[in-house]
Amino acid sequence: MTRVALAFSGGLDTTVCVPLLEEEYGYDEVIGVTVDVGQPAEEFDEAEETAEALDLEHYVVDANEEFAQLCLDSVRANATYQGYPLGTALARPVIAEAILEVAEENDCTGIAHGCTGKGNDQLRFEAIWRDSDLEVIAPVRELGLTREWEQEYAAEKELPVEGGSGGDWSIDTNLWSRSVEGDELEDPSYVPPEEIYEWTQAPSGESQEIEIAFEAGYPVAVDGVEYEPVELIEHLNDLAGPYGVGRTDSMEDRMLGLKVRENYEHPAATTLLNAHEALEALVLTQEEREFKQLIDQKWSKKGYEGLIDAPLVDALEGFIAETQERVTGTVTIRFEGGQARAVARDSDYAAYSAEHASFDTETVGKITQEDATGVAKYHGFQRRLANEAIAANVEDEEVELATDGSGTDE
Repeated sequence: MTRVALAFSGGLDTTVCVPLLEEEYGYDEVIGVTVDVGQPAEEFDEAEETAEALDLEHYVVDANEEFAQLCLDSVRANATYQGYPLGTALARPVIAEAILEVAEENDCTGIAHGCTGKGNDQLRFEAIWRDSDLEVIAPVRELGLTREWEQEYAAEKELPVEGGSGGDWSIDTNLWSRSVEGDELEDPSYVPPEEIYEWTQAPSGESQEIEIAFEAGYPVAVDGVEYEPVELIEHLNDLAGPYGVGRTDSMEDRMLGLKVRENYEHPAATTLLNAHEALEALVLTQEEREFKQLIDQKWSKKGYEGLIDAPLVDALEGFIAETQERVTGTVTIRFEGGQARAVARDSDYAAYSAEHASFDTETVGKITQEDATGVAKYHGFQRRLANEAIAANVEDEEVELATDGSGTDE
């Protein structure tokens, strides 16, 4: 008996894939796998109900802790892509690993997803699965299916989907972010209605301040109360969302080259990233901060690609871990007007002295202000030499033109 594991959500795409894997690919049995990375409870209810109606063997895997830890790893790398925190991108490898484990435990010979050939997720899933010996199948992509065809097929087969639409928007939710796309949102000139948002409210004039504690670059407490990673993220989503924190309307460049319009909500992620960067600015030297920007950009790119287990990432994290040893302290964040802004920070590792920076003190330790005179004279010296040489050569050329007469009309 041949068996295939399917990444199963209970939506139109994955529901249609169940009979197709049997009819078009010849599998005797399909098992569905749903991985919990912080989706709403109703999504699991839908998956369970659909699986039962299809008489589908269904597994639900809790991967919240693994995903939350990866999210906090991304904070240490200040991970964003084109201005928004990585959410879906980080979740996909976690989901793919969990599905692969279930597939291998159940002696599957194939593993499948319902992604189209236009998006990023197909690449993120398959990057994990192609390390195995299982046949990788993508029915929607390989058969060139459209949403209209799937709806007609679902109706013909009397599959348990609500009209095959699933609502006006295409929504993906996990612990770290909520993305909304599709329908009228695909038009860049369309102004999204307030109804697309669930985690955030429109910014008001109200504000609130909280204190976030970090240890070695990891957030560990809010207002003196320690939290495990999952609870910490959920708590900050609840705190920051009402102030409109963490909304992004992005024209995103996907890996395949398509430009798409995406709307995101990520209140906890925005809060933690802003707080972490504020603390790094206090404790890291200028050279460390400048070089770490390059490291963070590389980490973020691999995270977006779903290649977080690449050897390069291991090397990048060696540098990140070294710098994060000193990223310990507290940051006060103010929620106000849709922003999570750092308004205070404190650390025993601060590469900063208020006494030295103050305008009210004459010296910087043993360095006097007069000692800066020599530095000021040298500053820009090479530029001055270059500009003098350029000016002198321009003058010589003008004199030469005037002398040989080539610069006058005859």
